[in-house]
Parts: sequence; C-alpha cells; structure tokens
Amino acid sequence: MKALVTGATGFVGRRLLKSLDRPTILTRDPARTRGLPRNVEAHAWEPVREPPPAAAFEGVDTVFHLAGEPVAGGRWTAERKRRIEESRTIGTRHLVKTLETLENRPQVLVSASAIGYYGSRGDELLDESSPPAEGFLGDVCRKWEAEAMKAEAIGIRVVRIRVGIVLGPGGGALQKMLPPFKLGVGGRLGSGRQWMSWIHRDDLVAMMLFAAENDAVSGVLNGVAPEPCTNRDFTATLARRLRRPAIFPAPAFALKLAMGELAELLLGSQRVVPKAASEAGFVFRFGSLDAALADVLNPSAPRLKADDNG
Repeated sequence: MKALVTGATGFVGRRLLKSLDRPTILTRDPARTRGLPRNVEAHAWEPVREPPPAAAFEGVDTVFHLAGEPVAGGRWTAERKRRIEESRTIGTRHLVKTLETLENRPQVLVSASAIGYYGSRGDELLDESSPPAEGFLGDVCRKWEAEAMKAEAIGIRVVRIRVGIVLGPGGGALQKMLPPFKLGVGGRLGSGRQWMSWIHRDDLVAMMLFAAENDAVSGVLNGVAPEPCTNRDFTATLARRLRRPAIFPAPAFALKLAMGELAELLLGSQRVVPKAASEAGFVFRFGSLDAALADVLNPSAPRLKADDNG
C-alpha cells in the first residue's frame, strides 16, 4: 500500500503513520513533521484555501482523509463553527478536485466522519442505516460525507468512517478526563445516563486499514467498539482502573454554563454500534471498555489478542 494521509499530525493520524510504509502526508505546516516517522514525505496544503498539489499523489493508491478543525477545541462561537465546517466540507471538496485531475488515481478514499452524524438519540440503538440528525454536528457530518462521496463518480471506492470517542495514551478525550479522576474529584457528567460510543485508537487505525485493503468494503462504517456504555458506567470503570473514587458529578447546568453549545458533546446520548464493520469481518482487539482502559492506562503491559476482549 502506498498511502497519502491528511490530518497526519493529529492524535489518530500519528498512530496511523506507524502502520504505513513510506507514507505521504499533506499538512499546513511541514515543520510539524518533526517527531513523525522518518520515512514520511510531507507536502504543504491549506485545505480551505486550495486543492492539494497533484505531485503529492504520485504512486499513491490509498488516501486516508482525517483533516479537520478540532471539534472540542473550545466554545462553539460563530467563528469556530465556521472553521469546523469549512475545514471538513471545503477541505474535502478541494481534495476531490485534485483527485479528478489525476491520470492515475488512487483506488480508495477512506474519509473520516463522526458519530455526531446521528445526533443525541437517547437509548435508541444506532447503526450505519440510521438517519442523520438535524443541528450543527449532524449538518456538518452530512455535508462532509457528501463531498467525499463525489470521488465515487471518478471511479474511486469511498469508505466513510463515523468515528466515536477515541481512547488512547497521550492524547484524545481521555487525556482531558484523567486529571480530575487522578485527583479523586472525577464523576459522572449530568445524569450519567447518556450513552457513550468509544473505540480504542488501535482498533480505529486497524479498521481504517481493513477498509482500505478490502475491496468489498464501501459506504459507511461506524468507528466505534461493539459495546457502548453509559457515562455512569464509563466513569465507574475509569475510576476503578485508577483506584480512585468518582463521587463528584458535574451538573448539566454547570457544563452548559461553562461550555455553551459545546456541552452537547458531553451530555448527548449516542448508542452506536459497528454493525457494518462486524458484518464485513472486522475483529476488534479491544471490544470491552475495561480491556481498552487497561491497555490505555498501562500501555507497556502485554497486549491483548483479538479474541481476548470478551
């Protein structure tokens, strides 16, 4: 596989690069490649301003498109919401424009999306066939995926992976959760009854590679583990793994006051399952939350085999 990766300097992208041989990356700042594997070839690209350079795609047969403004990077002001949407919709549109110009095109585009597509749906079980939600995140995901799907018209197989909460060492959502829990002042968010659909970072990367390497896979895969949990259960499992109490809940009204519209990421309920990935034959290494947190919190421990996750 000769792969090109956008969003390669992010939490998931950096892990993906370690699984690729001599990848090419597109990045706004090629200087940020310091610390990435030495075999990376970097090309500059401003996703919202222009299509990427065609030269970056020479010999490329697989494109992993992960680039996008961080959703949880701060309050959702009008300006931040604009950047979140444009980095995904215009960036993807520009990517496909360059793909259209190539004489030798990649065979597959694996494009990230998010389970924000489904919105907050209480206890409803959601799979890839569930309809999108109205509202900011649902609209962004729907437009984002529509831009990626335009690559099918030029003969490229497209797989959209709707990513949930990614758990891994040294970054992501868990890094923001850990400090209060380590101090013994962590707790559930709001009622704690809202569903959280998560995935271990290694399983997400493995799913992306699985999608790229299997010609029969197309359309949507939910990038989540097979066992979603409530926030209350997540909190209890994390506290047990850290051997700390979890008795200080964060009231919903306080989260909304502090975070504004962004609080819906923490309080919304999304009970999402990876039906399409499982039916396609993908096997999770970390199918249970306890196994995932055990690995993330102690990454030097012996790794689980795929069939050890219960």
